[in-house]
Amino acid sequence: MKRFFTCSIILISALLPNLGLAQSVDVYSLAGQWQVKLDSLDIGSNANWASQNFQGMGIDLPGTLDDAGIGTPSSLKPALNNYVLSNLTRKHQYIGKAWYQKEINIPKSWKKKEVNLTLERVIWESQVFVDGKLVGRSESLVGAHEYNLTSFMSPGKHLLTIVIDNSNKYPFINVAGSKYPDPINQDMAHAYTNHTQIKWNGIIGDISLEASEPNTLKNLQIFPDIDNNALKVSFEQAKPISKKIVFELSDQNGKTIHTEIVNNAIIQGNLVSFKIDRPEKLKFWDEFHPILYHAKVMSRGKSEQTRFGYRKVGHNEGVLKLNDERIFLRGNLECAIFPLTGYPPMEKSGWAKLIGQAKNYGLNHLRFHSWCPPKAAFEAADEAGFYFQVELPHWSLKVGEDENTTLFLGKEAEKILADYGNHPSFILMALGNELQGDIGLLNRMTAELKKMDNRRLFATTSFSFQKPTGTRPEQEDEFFIAQWTDKGWIRGQGIFNDKPPHFDTDYSVNSDHIQVPLISHEIGQYSVYPDLTEIPAYTGVLEPLNFIAVKNDLKKKGMLDLAGDFTQASGKLAAMLYKEEIERALKTNSFDGFQLLQLQDFPGQGTALVGLLNAFWESKGIISAEEFRKFNSPLVPLIRFEKAIYVEGENFLASIEVSNYLKNLENQTIEWQIINDEGNVLFKGTINNLDLIIGNNIELGKIDIPIKIEKAQEWNVEIKLKGTEYQNHWPIWVYPSSMPNHPKNTIITSSFEEAITALNQGKKVLLNPDLNQLKGNKGRFTPVFWSPVHFPDQPGTMGLLIDKEHMALQDFPTQSFTQWQWWDLCINSKASPIDSLPVKPIVRVVDNFVTNQHLANIFEVKIGNGKLIFSSMDLRSNLEDRPAARQLRQSLLNYMESETFDPISTITVEQLGTLRLE
Repeated sequence: MKRFFTCSIILISALLPNLGLAQSVDVYSLAGQWQVKLDSLDIGSNANWASQNFQGMGIDLPGTLDDAGIGTPSSLKPALNNYVLSNLTRKHQYIGKAWYQKEINIPKSWKKKEVNLTLERVIWESQVFVDGKLVGRSESLVGAHEYNLTSFMSPGKHLLTIVIDNSNKYPFINVAGSKYPDPINQDMAHAYTNHTQIKWNGIIGDISLEASEPNTLKNLQIFPDIDNNALKVSFEQAKPISKKIVFELSDQNGKTIHTEIVNNAIIQGNLVSFKIDRPEKLKFWDEFHPILYHAKVMSRGKSEQTRFGYRKVGHNEGVLKLNDERIFLRGNLECAIFPLTGYPPMEKSGWAKLIGQAKNYGLNHLRFHSWCPPKAAFEAADEAGFYFQVELPHWSLKVGEDENTTLFLGKEAEKILADYGNHPSFILMALGNELQGDIGLLNRMTAELKKMDNRRLFATTSFSFQKPTGTRPEQEDEFFIAQWTDKGWIRGQGIFNDKPPHFDTDYSVNSDHIQVPLISHEIGQYSVYPDLTEIPAYTGVLEPLNFIAVKNDLKKKGMLDLAGDFTQASGKLAAMLYKEEIERALKTNSFDGFQLLQLQDFPGQGTALVGLLNAFWESKGIISAEEFRKFNSPLVPLIRFEKAIYVEGENFLASIEVSNYLKNLENQTIEWQIINDEGNVLFKGTINNLDLIIGNNIELGKIDIPIKIEKAQEWNVEIKLKGTEYQNHWPIWVYPSSMPNHPKNTIITSSFEEAITALNQGKKVLLNPDLNQLKGNKGRFTPVFWSPVHFPDQPGTMGLLIDKEHMALQDFPTQSFTQWQWWDLCINSKASPIDSLPVKPIVRVVDNFVTNQHLANIFEVKIGNGKLIFSSMDLRSNLEDRPAARQLRQSLLNYMESETFDPISTITVEQLGTLRLE
C-alpha cells in the first residue's frame, strides 16, 4: 500500500547513564510531494537539471512511477501468447533515469552537525545533487543508499535532486528467459525482474535526513559466542577516541537487565571491538521462544544501539542445529511477489501479516530466491520466531565472466551482513539461485563471507544444474540445497509420475551420505488452473491480462462455467502431491528441511500458478490452514504403508512414526482408527508409553488388519497424538478380489467397427480402444510442471474432473478430483479431445490454460438406437494385476446392465470417428 508522509523533524534525546552526557539525533523526513522529470535520453546531466528548480510532474514518495501512473501505458490486450502469459502486465512502464527534486530547509540547530541522507531501497542506481553539486553515486539492490551531505548542508534552503536509474547495470547477475519475446521481460532474478517484483523506478521505504554530532558510532554488531558463553561486540567510529565503553542490555519491555563498563576495548582503524561474559539473564532465541534484546554502546557522549537475539546456528555431522538443538526447516520460497505494488512492503505490519499466514500453514522458514528483503521483513521474522535464507541478487549461468559484476556482488554481500547481520531470523545465506560458471569463484567468495560473519551458515548456491556441483556440497558449503544427489532424486518430481503410489519409503538412500545439512530444493511446482475469481482483486499497478485471456478463451469455447471446477480439481490434486512431498521429507532422517515452490502462486515465468494460495497469500478454497498443518507442523504423525489400493484377502499393514521438532515428549499415547466412507469406525487401537525425542521416531507401532469387504470402499486411516492438536490421515481404497463379470447384454470391444455395428443393432457397447488408435494427449498422473508457457515441451494436462455422483461410478469410490487410486488409470490412458462432441464427460481431463481443450476419458452417449460408454482409459490389459482398472470396468458394466443406463447426449457415427487416429 502506498504511504503518505509529511515532512517533520523529530528530536530524539537519550541520557547516557554513567557518563552523564547526552546525545541528540535529528531526523528530517523527506516523505511527501516531489517533482519528477523522466530522462530516457539521458540529457539531464548535460542540461544541468540539478542546478535549476525544474517543473516536473508531482509524485508522492515513498513510492514509484508505477504508483503515480507515470510511464508508457501498456498496449497489450488479453491474448494467449507469450507476451501476455509471461507475467502480470505493468499498466505503466519506464526504464531509465528519472530526476526527483524537492526544496528543503535545514534548521539552524544543524550547524556543525553531521548530516546523512538515507534512501531505503532503490532499483538500482542513485545520484544525489545538492544545489546542483554532485554529492555522489550509489548502487545496491539489497539495502539503503546512504550519502554524507555534511559539507553540502548549511542551515537554510537547499535544492535536493536525486537521480534514479533503474536500467540494467549488471546484466550478468541475471539469467535470460528465452521463452519471453519482450527483452525487458527476460531478466529472471527476483531483485531485478518484471516477473514478480517489477523493475520499478522510485524510492520506497525511508527517505530522510539525519543530523548527529560528528564522529558518531555506527554499525553496531552483536556476535553471540555461545560456545564460550560470551558476547562479542563491535562498532565503527570515524576517529575512535576511547577504549572505555559502556555496554547496556535491555529486554523487550525496555527494562535494563545488564550494564557493564569495558575498559579495554580493541581499536583497529575505525573498528572498535570487545568481548564480555554472557549476562546471566540472557535467554536463547528460536521459533518457539522469539526472545529479543536491545544492546546499546556508549563512548564519550556518543551512542549506538541495535536489537538482536542470542542464538547459534551450526551443524554437527550433517545435522542442522540451533542453540545445539536439532531443527527442521519447513520452508517456502519468497520471490518478491506483491501484485498490488510490484515491490515489497517496507513496513513491519505487511511482513507480519505475510509471516503470520505462513505460520498458519505450519511453515517456519522463508527462502528469499535471488533477492534480499528490507529490514521490516527481518524485524517481523525476529518477533515471530521465523527463519530466513537470504540470497544475493544473483541467478546467473555465467558466474565469473564479468569482473565488475563480481565486485558488485561482493559489495552486496558485505552490505547484507552489515545491514541485517544482527537479526536472529537470518540463519542462512547463499550466493544466488542455480548458479553456473566459475564454481571456484563461488567457493572463494563463500570462504570470505564465513570469515566475516559466523552468525549464520553460508552456501555457494541454492542448487545448480552444473555437475558435479548440484550433486554434492561444494568445499565451502555449510549447507546443501538440492533436487538430487549423485545417487538420485530427493524430491517427488522424478518419482510420482513414474512409480506406482507407495508410502513406505523416503529419500534416505540418496541422501544419507551428505555430510552437511541437506534441504530439498523447490519441491512441488504443481500447476493449478487459474482462479478467475481473482481478477477484480488486481486493483494496483499490475493488470491480470493473463487471467483475462484465459477467461475469454473459456467463454469462447463454452467452458467458462467449469473454470471454478478446474481450479478446485487441479488444486486438490496439487494439495495431495504436496502432502506426499512434505511427508517424504519429514520421514528422511538425513533431511534438515524442504523449500516449497510454493504455497502461493507465482504470477510470472509463464503464469506459474503453483500455489494452494493465490499471489496475495489468500486461500483459493483448496485446502484450509488447519488441514495443511496436519502434515506440516513441528510435530507430525506419520505412517508407512506399501500402496494405495488393497483387495479382499490382503492385509493393510502400516508402521507408525512421528516427526518431532517440537520438544522431547515423554509417556505419550498414539491413537489410531480406520473409518469407512460412511463414517463408521471399522478398526481402532492405541500405543502407550511412548517417549518422543527430537527428530525421527520410527517404528512406534503397527497397524495390521485384514481386508474383508463386500463392496469397493474408500477407507481413511487416522493417527492422533492423544491430548494434542497433532493428527494426520490417509485414504486407502479396498476392492473385491474377483475379476469383472462378463455382462450378458453389453458388448465390450476395442474396435470402432465392431462398436458401430453393435450400436446400429441397438445394443449396449463399452468401447475401449487401444490407446495407439486414439487422438489426444498421452495420459499423465501429475499435473503440468511449473507452467505450460515456461516449459512448453511437456504433457499438458492438470488432472481429472470427475462426476463422482454419476451412477457409472457407484462401485468405484472417488472424489471429484484425482486421487491415488486413479494413478494406473491415468498412466494407461489418452486424453481424448471432444471439442466437437456435445457430451458431458463422466471423467473429464482438465487441460492446461493455454490450450483449453475439451478433453475426456469416459463419457456416455446414444448413437442410433444403441447406447455407448467410451473409455480412453485402458480397462482391458492385464486386469489381474490392475485392481483399479478391474474395479472401474466392473462399475461401468454394472451401470450399463442396469435400467438407469440412459445417456442424454446423442452423437453420430461420424462424430464418434473423430476420436480415432486417421
